[in-house]
Amino acid sequence: MPTPRDLWIAEKARPAGHADAAAFAAAHDLRGYRLDQLYRAATKELAADLEAITTLPKELRAALSAEGFALESVVPSVVQRSNDGQTTKALFRLHDGNEVEAVLMEHHGGRTTVCISSQAGCAYACTFCSTGQAGFTRNLSATEIFDQARFFARELAPREKKITNVVFMGMGEPFANYEAVMDAVALLHDPHGFGLGHRHITISTVGLVDKIDRFAQEHTQVNLAISLHAPTDATRSRIMPVNRKFSVDDLMAAVERYVGATRRKVFFEYVMLAGVNDADEDARALARRMRGPLYHINLIPYNSTPDAALRGSDEARIWAFAKLLEDAGVAVTVRTPMGRDIAAACGQLRAETQPKAHKETALA
Repeated sequence: MPTPRDLWIAEKARPAGHADAAAFAAAHDLRGYRLDQLYRAATKELAADLEAITTLPKELRAALSAEGFALESVVPSVVQRSNDGQTTKALFRLHDGNEVEAVLMEHHGGRTTVCISSQAGCAYACTFCSTGQAGFTRNLSATEIFDQARFFARELAPREKKITNVVFMGMGEPFANYEAVMDAVALLHDPHGFGLGHRHITISTVGLVDKIDRFAQEHTQVNLAISLHAPTDATRSRIMPVNRKFSVDDLMAAVERYVGATRRKVFFEYVMLAGVNDADEDARALARRMRGPLYHINLIPYNSTPDAALRGSDEARIWAFAKLLEDAGVAVTVRTPMGRDIAAACGQLRAETQPKAHKETALA
């Protein structure tokens, strides 16, 4: 396994024709300490560009620039801020013209969360999710994922603030791009670089059973979140096509195996859809699913999207649903929506210029 430093250098150097970190080092006659300086400046010190890395010789910086070596693999083309100033959404352009979105949320009390994307588009077509309605284009590389967080870390630095949490809840299904996502986690966590603790990273999945089993063997303290959204196969299959491949029983069995192997809490996301999954009987059925002591339900007010013929449950219904769960002994919270006015809230992420022609299915 390459170190995070070698992974980062190899992915940055590949567009310039270097096969890996060793080839890059050989081409520029670089010793290990020079690679360390480059990596540390980019990932820990958050250098803006090569010229800012003054620990490297000027001639080396010029040579790297001439061959197209760049610290950023994503370029912000549009940055929007919510009216309350707490949410910032960035649209990033990738090297091939594709675009992805990521969001910074600045919470009261000082916590800062970045929601990052792992794919351009998504193949899982959940009916309530704007990203899923746009179709799938491609997986992101580890550095394309990591650089979304790096961008926002640089945005916060002048205000002497840091990213405290990263969630893989942006565009795409993280476990469908498993290797790159885990490499991005390594970059985020590396104490010699970005230095974010595992417990401050959360990966959300629509419920890919085989990947949940694989994740359980990673021996990491990264958090797992499950996009559940319905307690029965009948309802979940209507709104989440993935359920036709992995049933609710299959999914909950995988979660039980995960908890048995890791002893870590699992968070279940449940978007509240009026007349779809918000009845009292839905709450009771959900409570029966939540028998594990390490299970936590996060109820999410639905954020409208242009493509979904759905509406959200009203506030009174959400809190009544939450009370039914609480009365049944289920740990539950209601998420506070952020960034609705700039389409940055949960389920709304989609690059507006993202191609819509690719309606690939992930169920084959």
